Amino acid sequence: MKTKLILLCFGFFLIAGVSFAQQGKSIISADVAISKYHNIDDLNRKNKGELLKLYIERTEALVKSLPYIAFATKPGITLSSLGIPNDKDNERALEEQHEATDEFVLKNKAFQKRILPYSDTDDLISAILFYEDILKSLYQYGEFH
Repeated sequence: MKTKLILLCFGFFLIAGVSFAQQGKSIISADVAISKYHNIDDLNRKNKGELLKLYIERTEALVKSLPYIAFATKPGITLSSLGIPNDKDNERALEEQHEATDEFVLKNKAFQKRILPYSDTDDLISAILFYEDILKSLYQYGEFH
């Protein structure tokens, strides 16, 4: 009886693993989400270094999600879940897109770290709030679509 239970559990995990593996890579990567939205008072209490970090994080989240809003607005959606054939060509196209996006994000981050410290703090705060509003809107858009 114990052996049957163990085999049944093993079979279940094997089937679940195969099913999960077949789903493919998410269109929007899991690291897109930001942990906290801020208000102007929160941001005014932060030093410029913290503001720069928030600005760069929000830029990255937008770059990794905006191109895909016709498909998804949150991580976890795959080609298969959208009814797109999960073949080698489509998987390769998605992988190449993710690699290009990652390369852009790295270069953009390096540029921003070098140039953003010259920005006006109030402009930086306004931009962070604007980016956060866009990110909130993306999630609301996803709920209506």
